[in-house]
Amino acid sequence: MPLKKLPLSTSFSFKIFNCTSEFPSNWNDFSANNIFFSKEYLHILEVSSPTNISSNFIGLFQNDKLVGVALTQFNNLSLVNSYGERDNCIKNKIRTVVFKNFSSNVLVVGNNTLTGQNTFCFSKEVPAKELVSLLYKAVEELQRQIEKNGQKVHLVIYKDFPEFQIPLFELTQFNSFYKFTTQPNMVFSIKEHWQIFDDYVADLSKKYRDQFKRARKKSEGITKRKFSLEDIENNKDRIVELYLNVAKKAPFNTFFLNDDHFEIFKKALNDKFLFYGYFKDETLIGFNTLIKNGDDIDTYFLGYDEKCQRERMLYLNMLYDMIAYSINKGFKKIIFARTALEIKSSVGARPEVLYGLMRHNNRIINLFIPKLFHFFEPKMEWTERNPFK
Repeated sequence: MPLKKLPLSTSFSFKIFNCTSEFPSNWNDFSANNIFFSKEYLHILEVSSPTNISSNFIGLFQNDKLVGVALTQFNNLSLVNSYGERDNCIKNKIRTVVFKNFSSNVLVVGNNTLTGQNTFCFSKEVPAKELVSLLYKAVEELQRQIEKNGQKVHLVIYKDFPEFQIPLFELTQFNSFYKFTTQPNMVFSIKEHWQIFDDYVADLSKKYRDQFKRARKKSEGITKRKFSLEDIENNKDRIVELYLNVAKKAPFNTFFLNDDHFEIFKKALNDKFLFYGYFKDETLIGFNTLIKNGDDIDTYFLGYDEKCQRERMLYLNMLYDMIAYSINKGFKKIIFARTALEIKSSVGARPEVLYGLMRHNNRIINLFIPKLFHFFEPKMEWTERNPFK
């Protein structure tokens, strides 16, 4: 669409892009510190988003100069069994029916496939609150476009902001939004004196060093292999099977990856996307994926054979392998994301609370959003661990 000029002769404008080929030539200036704003990564979302998600990209301009970029995703959750296969109870069945009829079309301002603030990146030359206000106008325009095309938007959600960014949303436009938190982002900070993985192991308390030794003992006979694009293509069917083994057991799902997702990812990001396969007797029993993002490593999706996972402590060994790689290669942090909170804390990850803002477009329902949110959001009880001396 053309640049949307704002009234009162303001110098600000926005443009909504449907495809990355339309981006301004300097778009990647905003991805220097975050690969998830790069044209290369966003092209992956364009061509290989889950079937129930469509992405749009927003450029924010001042005097026709690009001063901010943002991502939105329209999610049709009626196409997904959101509450998964793990807990088939009456409450879940009720939640599923109500959810699909009243809250299934969600416009996410942010990246629904990642954890963390991957929503917007702004120029430091313009006050951030000005650009949040401009982003709000762009999102409202996008919502009008979606509904003009015959799809109703039930919910608008601004996703995954650290506490220090929440004041940016202290604007009248957001008075009707409900601020919420869900499971925290698990972040592993690498200490300066950890030059090699053995330094990390040496800092573990006896209990957790014994856990490490036990896990490594259980993994004897399992081999790990770094996959090329060809390896990913040749093992595609098994990779999909292992991924779904894990994904379908999640307490809440908003999407499932396309079968060719990892191939497209590898083609687009090459060495910045790492894929590791785990083998027992030449049979692929698990895999994990990592993304290099500046000084950080972001963990991505994984999969495993459930029986091998239980017998060989495969998931825990994967976590240790991710830590070993990140320390040995000089990274500063590992973004372990949500899920499996307790086991991630047992290897040293700490919870980082993230906030979201939510508004239902039915004004009556929106009044009850605080109570409804706690009904729909599966509660997760867990105990934080400290594995270090």
